[in-house]
Amino acid sequence: MAAFKGLNLCKALTPKICGPSARLFGNGTNPLYQTTPHAKFFPVSDGPMLLPGTFNNKVAFITGGGTGLGKAMTTTLSALGAECVIASRSLDVLQKTAEEITQQTGNKVHAVQCNIRDPASVEAAVTQTVNEVGLPDVVINNAAGNFISPSEKLSPNAWRTITDIVLNGTAYVTLDIGKRLIKAEKGAAFLAITTIYAESGTGFVVPSAAAKSGVEKLCTSLAAEWSRYGMRFNVIQPGPVKTKGAFSRLDPTGKFEETYLERIAVGRLGTPGEIANLAAYLCSDYASWVSGAIIRMDGGEYVNMAGEFNSLKHVSKEEWDKLEAMIRSTKGS
Repeated sequence: MAAFKGLNLCKALTPKICGPSARLFGNGTNPLYQTTPHAKFFPVSDGPMLLPGTFNNKVAFITGGGTGLGKAMTTTLSALGAECVIASRSLDVLQKTAEEITQQTGNKVHAVQCNIRDPASVEAAVTQTVNEVGLPDVVINNAAGNFISPSEKLSPNAWRTITDIVLNGTAYVTLDIGKRLIKAEKGAAFLAITTIYAESGTGFVVPSAAAKSGVEKLCTSLAAEWSRYGMRFNVIQPGPVKTKGAFSRLDPTGKFEETYLERIAVGRLGTPGEIANLAAYLCSDYASWVSGAIIRMDGGEYVNMAGEFNSLKHVSKEEWDKLEAMIRSTKGS
């Protein structure tokens, strides 16, 4: 890499992000440059893509459905005909979201209080769901918890808090509903929302990385074991999608927001609606042959970060000419 000494690759990136074609938006923290010039090739299209009525006469159970990605997925499924049940600890937030989506789509959304860290609470919430609307046809494990911290500062309680929500909570919901489905001889589509670092691992959110990885193994294992009962299990790994809840704990000062675009190949963040469309497809009958899949949806962030030489795309033409001359002058090596 000696040939690159003196080349300021970071400087080459700055006008691409901060130039006149960039757009700003904010969501409770400092504004973020949402697009780079080449993002025009990758426009957002996040209205429901499936046919109206795709989920008619189907019940969907969504954890963490009151806010963020959960709210977006609930909105899309409801717009496509599903009778949705959203579950989390904050009943006030759930009820407000349920009323909002019901008014928007015309399909009833139910709010059920549930602490997924507590098996008894999960059992009560699922029983309430079954009594009010029936066994779910769609189950989306979306509820999560996370915060940034050096691992040496983690207490046993901090570790337990995240793993109880992410891994144990997903297991409690999945096993409770799955056992009822088996007894009733009824199939269903299960979906879990994880993250790209469930695959790679990452520092500073180690409990989340470990728990999300466990969720993925739970889903792929059950995709093999419970297919005989008519159940499918799939996973979405979203890249950076700005939601207030997630970013308030992962980037509380807004300091790291601008670095996201440098990592994302298509030059923009994802939107909740884009994730919701993929979720709806995977939970629909159109995807009845998709099970055990882990789908990365991150605008090319993972592959862009993984490639050792990908940063060379910021080298200017003039710098490439210099490099070429240096390489051609090197002999015998």
